[in-house]
Amino acid sequence: MEATRRHREILERARSSGRVEVGGLAAELGVAPETVRRDLRHLVDRGVLQRVHGGAYPVESAGYETDVATRSASGLDQKRRIATAAAQHLDGAETVYVDEGVTPQLVAEALRPDGPLTIVTSSLLTATALAARPEVTVLMLGGRVRGRTMATVDHWATHMLADLVIDLAILGANGVTREHGLTTPDPAVAAVKGRVVQRSRRRVFVGIHKKFGVSSFCRFAHVADFEVLVTDTGLSATEAHRYAALGPHVVRA
Repeated sequence: MEATRRHREILERARSSGRVEVGGLAAELGVAPETVRRDLRHLVDRGVLQRVHGGAYPVESAGYETDVATRSASGLDQKRRIATAAAQHLDGAETVYVDEGVTPQLVAEALRPDGPLTIVTSSLLTATALAARPEVTVLMLGGRVRGRTMATVDHWATHMLADLVIDLAILGANGVTREHGLTTPDPAVAAVKGRVVQRSRRRVFVGIHKKFGVSSFCRFAHVADFEVLVTDTGLSATEAHRYAALGPHVVRA
């Protein structure tokens, strides 16, 4: 199988299954393991795969983004630990923005405010999960609903945010690097997140370690814009220190 065709096949398999292994690919494609390793290096250099021991997993990009069902089934234990740790940073905030995504929703559900709390969110799933709590008032951003994430975007959402001053924002991202900051594949999503960064007094990032070292299409914030980055212990202490050197406190839950 020629290299270009093989690269396409490997990428398709990674995106359909969430991860590929060197040994399995070598057997399925009928090539040597070292050939697969070279192919993976090529795809990593292109920015579409992230290498891990024994294999690789796909990076979300302008042409590929996972949906809510996939995210809900992946790394849930890690995400719950992150959510529990992030919820400790409420620090008296009375208005909180909760981003789209599974981990921000888990943070919102873990919040235990001392008094009334107003949640602003673009996520239909988060709004539904919190609306019945008596101490919580939910403000749902208007706009076009993205079926992939069940969240609102476009000018209706950004215009509404322009009139708000938010105490604390809980934000996720598809990728975080020291060089490119926090990124996401969709420009419309980046516009909403970017406006939240502008309109919030404090910002906390939440995301599993696989988000780090990955860049997607659109930047919406710099690492230094955040007070805290909350992730799991899959991010090495060395890498955590490098991100902390840019300003935020890094929590490995």
